[in-house]
Amino acid sequence: MLLTRSQLTKRNHLVAFVIPLGYDATWRLRDMNDRIEKQIELKAPVSRVWRALTDYREFGEWFGVNLDGPFVQGKISRGNITYPGYEHVQWEAVIEKMEPEHLFSFTWPHPTSLDRAEYSPDYSHAPRTLVEFRLERTKNGTLLRITESGFDQIPGDLRLEAFRRNEGGWMEQIKNIEAYVAKAA
Repeated sequence: MLLTRSQLTKRNHLVAFVIPLGYDATWRLRDMNDRIEKQIELKAPVSRVWRALTDYREFGEWFGVNLDGPFVQGKISRGNITYPGYEHVQWEAVIEKMEPEHLFSFTWPHPTSLDRAEYSPDYSHAPRTLVEFRLERTKNGTLLRITESGFDQIPGDLRLEAFRRNEGGWMEQIKNIEAYVAKAA
């Protein structure tokens, strides 16, 4: 029997988040961290990492998105995801802060589904989280800290799915930016 993508996602969700007897979903969500935090020391100068983060063409190359134009603080950034299987997903982020070579941040929406059949690009009512990229000079290059926060503002079932999806996504993006700045250094 072939399962649909939605059924596979639900099955994988059950496997990934096996809940012990007597452990209900409400308790799990209450105990879940509100933030995802990742960090990596990149063997590239702060100026190089900053450019990879804030030049929309470079960001798009390692992140997997084709953006319509440059990032501008206080403005909405739009584009299309280019990651295989997610080409139907629209990118939308509000650029919050651009403090040169120190902090780049944006908020982005969490749609109820990324499944092609259920996805809607209308983000007007979608809950948002804050993504921050912080840079710090080190002896060997640059310490990059990525934090995504605000998951406690996302409703129940979507919160768990958004957290799980983005936890894995940031693990991939750390590898992507590391490879990108290494080849460009």
